[in-house]
Amino acid sequence: MAETTTTAQGILAQFETPKEIYHACEHVRDAGFQDWDAHTPFPVHGLEKAMGAPRSKVGFIVAVCAVTGMSIALLMQWWMSAVDYPVVIAGKPYASWPAFVPVTFELTVLFSAFGAVLGMLAINQLPKHYHWVFLSDRFAAASDDKFFVSIEASDAKFDAEETVSFLRSIGASHVELVEG
Repeated sequence: MAETTTTAQGILAQFETPKEIYHACEHVRDAGFQDWDAHTPFPVHGLEKAMGAPRSKVGFIVAVCAVTGMSIALLMQWWMSAVDYPVVIAGKPYASWPAFVPVTFELTVLFSAFGAVLGMLAINQLPKHYHWVFLSDRFAAASDDKFFVSIEASDAKFDAEETVSFLRSIGASHVELVEG
């Protein structure tokens, strides 16, 4: 028979209220953990601040995509009407910018939307079809009424025994070492 070995994937700590998870995230952040996350059934106001999460880069990506879409729209319309196929219509100039507004607006919005969706997917590393927290039977309650903090085994400060006792000391109602 082949021998199967399991290794620790991380530690999953359960908390009962939004206030408890908020303070737990502050403690985990202050303890210096880097590879960890909070899982809640609904948004908890200010949790990203308690976790020490940096500002999202999605806004910057959307702005760059908006400027790109606007530039492409203006360049494309100018090229088509003034260089490629210039036609005088009612004495108007070849490059009449008021006529460019609708297409410019539409391409700006289109590129911004693509930037928002694709930027969010890339930054969140989605789609992610597997995560070790799904090995825990208790984690199903994360979408119902429980709050969880998961600390990855890859974290530099991770030590199974010390991390479990640390999570218990900050008020976790249940702490589980998840192996897989």
